Amino acid sequence: MSAWDLYDELIDAIPRDITVVRAAQGPRWTRIYTNNPSCGIALTMSASSRPAQMMDDYVGIPVRAIAQLSKSWNFSEASFGLAALNSYYSTASVAAEHGFVIDPAGAAAVSSGGSAAAGVSWDRVFSPFSERVTGKKVAVIGHFPFAPKALHSAAEFYMLERQLNEGDYPDSAAEYLLPECDFVFISGSAFVNKTAPRLIELSRQAQTILLGPSTPLAPVLLEEYGVDQIDGVVSDKPLATFEALGEEDNVSSWANGHIVERGAGVALSR
Repeated sequence: MSAWDLYDELIDAIPRDITVVRAAQGPRWTRIYTNNPSCGIALTMSASSRPAQMMDDYVGIPVRAIAQLSKSWNFSEASFGLAALNSYYSTASVAAEHGFVIDPAGAAAVSSGGSAAAGVSWDRVFSPFSERVTGKKVAVIGHFPFAPKALHSAAEFYMLERQLNEGDYPDSAAEYLLPECDFVFISGSAFVNKTAPRLIELSRQAQTILLGPSTPLAPVLLEEYGVDQIDGVVSDKPLATFEALGEEDNVSSWANGHIVERGAGVALSR
């Protein structure tokens, strides 16, 4: 099996009649807005040492064609490819059809008359694992600054990152650490730099959670590749989300979206 098989399966599920209406790349987020309508998001990776495969005017081009760029070794271009791929999977109706539900904290906010977004706070994704990781070995791929506090009861905790912050392990440590871990949390941005297939493979013996706005809400990851849980974003107002993420990355930028999740068994129990 090739590492490209995962990308091909994700791309092949995208209908051919969805087209790009707007595309934009900022320092933090790359976005694709479609005629569906929907908004796909990916972390911007600016590395562009390799030539681009396609001109950057994507308007009017089928989303499926742009999603092919997720396989590009020009990471700036690959960010657009992943955003295009996510513009299909993150459509509210598609996510619901695939079994994704609003995360419990967001659902509680709705039931009490509040917003499902609740700030789209990723710390609440880690919090339910606080007791489950007690005495366990835990790795987090990507620098989520709130993860260490939520997962403080772990016997051993590893934060792996390519752009290193104080205390982080380099991403090359994955080959050595992940096979030993009980829980592994992987940022969806790993699909841009092509490390996702290997990280998932290395985490086969662990409880594996994919998370973040870049994460494809794709059942195949749960059904065929051994991922145990996916936490991603769905936008209720995709055009507003597209425009808001072109500005500062703060709580208000995510006001028109909410976190959704699904476990390998569809229904999540915590």
